Amino acid sequence: MFDFPRASQRAAAWLAILLALLVVLFPFVWVFLESIKPPELGARPDVWVFTPTWANWNDVLLRSNVPANILNSFVVAVSTVGIALIVGCPAAYAFSRYRGYQAARYSILAAEMMPPAILILPFFLVLYRLQMLDSLVGVIAAHLSFVAPVVTWFLIGFFDEVPKDLENQAMIDGYTRFQAFYKVILPVVRPGIGAAGVFGFVLSWNDLFYALLLTGNESRTLPVAIAGYWTFRGVDMGKMAVAILIAIIPVLILSFFIQKHLVKGIGGGAVKY
Repeated sequence: MFDFPRASQRAAAWLAILLALLVVLFPFVWVFLESIKPPELGARPDVWVFTPTWANWNDVLLRSNVPANILNSFVVAVSTVGIALIVGCPAAYAFSRYRGYQAARYSILAAEMMPPAILILPFFLVLYRLQMLDSLVGVIAAHLSFVAPVVTWFLIGFFDEVPKDLENQAMIDGYTRFQAFYKVILPVVRPGIGAAGVFGFVLSWNDLFYALLLTGNESRTLPVAIAGYWTFRGVDMGKMAVAILIAIIPVLILSFFIQKHLVKGIGGGAVKY
């Protein structure tokens, strides 16, 4: 016998899923269509029927500095995340195990509470004195000011979830505190490290403010290159769409391969905080 209420609920569920997919995928489809429009239709978002062309892709990938900007962004993001994890893992472990430093535990987010405009002047002056403007090192240092606190704070919740008896048993078996941390605790919190790394990578990869003010022709990153298509003559929508799609691809690939750890990381961090 046909069960109308259950069928209607299933239809409503599928309709909700389709609407959600439409909302999520429509921006990507629209940007892709803009990237294959002829240049003369770049400022016509109302035009949906046209002859596709790959001229914008050829111009961006073969006749611009965008490939070098992609490499700069990748070097900056990977270096920032690597340093943030090297510093953040021991710091998060210490904050988790030594509860007497609650003030310091919350003070690590001080850089996140301040507007970037407050920090940019000291960064600029220091890098100017050191003659390191227009260098990737300066951008990495600036990105660490907001990536390292987030990574550290994110990992505290994971270390809190690891029983202290685990490392105590390891030290009874002859491990030092550092060996117990490195060989026993870190493998347990590996999902959290992966999730924190993804968040840190995305934060660094998408940063425009520090990169815009601290870089030049040699160290320009991809977000700055994307913003460069907005000129006094107008927006070069086709080339900007290509650069936007290129910027999205690494984040999607990275998230796909560690989605299991990412979901667990979000849930683990939310339990405590």
